[in-house]
Amino acid sequence: MRPVVVVGIAGGSGSGKTTLALELLKLLGSSAKVLYQDSYYIDQSHRFDGDGGSVNFDHPDSLEFSLLATHLRSLKQRRAVEVPQYDFATHSRLARTECFEPCDVVIVDGTLLLSQPQICRALDLKVFVDTDEDLRFSRRLDRDVRERGRTPDGVRKQFSLQVKPMHDEFVEPSKIHADLLFPGDRVVEACAVDLLEAVKGLGST
Repeated sequence: MRPVVVVGIAGGSGSGKTTLALELLKLLGSSAKVLYQDSYYIDQSHRFDGDGGSVNFDHPDSLEFSLLATHLRSLKQRRAVEVPQYDFATHSRLARTECFEPCDVVIVDGTLLLSQPQICRALDLKVFVDTDEDLRFSRRLDRDVRERGRTPDGVRKQFSLQVKPMHDEFVEPSKIHADLLFPGDRVVEACAVDLLEAVKGLGST
């Protein structure tokens, strides 16, 4: 049985890391799956008082990284895990979970992955998507209004008070741990092809 390869794709919010993860998934096909850091948010429904308020979703403490690390270790042993489900509209962790079956390549997508030593230890390939702040903000604004029911003013406030400071403190410094660095304005298909070659070099595909 071939070893499971775990690829972590990190970068700031709106950097294009999810787009790269999905493009790599497209190239790998059924041998891979994407696991999202965002699934591991701690329930914040009782504390949420507005975007940019008392709940800082961009701080590492808002996520259950210990559970994510445990799940990655289990997947590397080809054991299925029960992934939490988070509702961004209500800021709550749902009662149900989703079974994530093991596969040859697990692609982990998340802003703060490389800032967490316990996660880095579980990654076989560490990737960082390095993107200009203005582009990251415009993408975040579009996503949060369109997909998460946020207001433009709320998104701007949250970006200024939380997203940018946490990016500067935790996300940006974490790129020193990356094995591969991709510019966020590069054509994503080209980045995915290069990333695929790196995954193949690990001997899993």
